Amino acid sequence: MIIIRKATIEDLKLIVELFDKYRVFYEKESDKEKAEEFLSDRLKHNESEIFIAETDNNDLVGFVQLYPLFSSTRMKRLWLLNDLFVDQDHRGKGISKQLIEAAKNLCNQSNACGLILETAKSNILGNELYPKVGFSLDSEHNYYSWDNN
Repeated sequence: MIIIRKATIEDLKLIVELFDKYRVFYEKESDKEKAEEFLSDRLKHNESEIFIAETDNNDLVGFVQLYPLFSSTRMKRLWLLNDLFVDQDHRGKGISKQLIEAAKNLCNQSNACGLILETAKSNILGNELYPKVGFSLDSEHNYYSWDNN
């Protein structure tokens, strides 16, 4: 059985392990020290909401991290679903869907107007998952980015 719950600062060490795997999955170099600092800042300053998937044995097997944004045209909060990860050994069990449901519940509880996310066109699993859980692909807008690296 999987329990989905909001992460607290007490979960930090466990989340760091998953977060590091997530970053490596996206071809970033492993850096658990910086990951811990980054996540600690987000949690301590209430800059993101993190929900974790936990087994009966208290093992963390997945997480979703959301950042608050605002929609000027709708004059409401909007959540960016920025990070979604399930450990490879636990994929295919519906954990991603449960984590997304937690994100939707946060959206409802905070009276937000919606959730947004982006994923690479090459992310086959994500591009199959998101429409199944109610997300629509926006084919009318161009999204641009600027990197300061």
